[in-house]
Amino acid sequence: MSAIIRKIVTVVEETQMEMGRQVSPPTRRAAAIAVIENPFAGKYVEDLSPLIAIGEELGDLLAKRAVAALGIDGAKAQSYGKAAAVGENGELEHAAAILHPKMGAPVRKVLSKGAALIPSSKKRSGPGTTLDIPLGHKDAAFVRSHFDGMEVQINDAPRANEIMVAVAVTDSGRPLPRVGGLTVAEIKGEDGLK
Repeated sequence: MSAIIRKIVTVVEETQMEMGRQVSPPTRRAAAIAVIENPFAGKYVEDLSPLIAIGEELGDLLAKRAVAALGIDGAKAQSYGKAAAVGENGELEHAAAILHPKMGAPVRKVLSKGAALIPSSKKRSGPGTTLDIPLGHKDAAFVRSHFDGMEVQINDAPRANEIMVAVAVTDSGRPLPRVGGLTVAEIKGEDGLK
């Protein structure tokens, strides 16, 4: 089963100044969001494998869209995250089926790596909900400068029988990071932690 997509929205956020200080180079984050039909809205279904396949399909599509929005090669992306919101006739397990079993592999392929877990969030909500996409460094979870998040919203999604699915990538960490921890230059990228 392929995703039945109603719309795709891509958002790019660029921070050039923070607390009166220039951010150079600017920090940039992009999210690609698909609004899809929920094939299991309003009913309990034991086998969620069609949603798992949709997650794999959307992982590739949305990661490519987000990287293209930043105008960089996927290997240059530094952080990533994913999130989903199911409409009122869906259940959280529908979001989990899309986000977890198979979405990560195509995202990592687009980014040419990704040793760390992809941070994620899910919720049930209605049109206009805010989706908070957690972000973390793609190769080392302990890089504190990349503990972040991106907030996105589509005014008419998700409708009751829809799911809103997002993948976000960045070309950097937070603007002006200064809370210590492992730096990007110190990443080994072998175990997903350091």
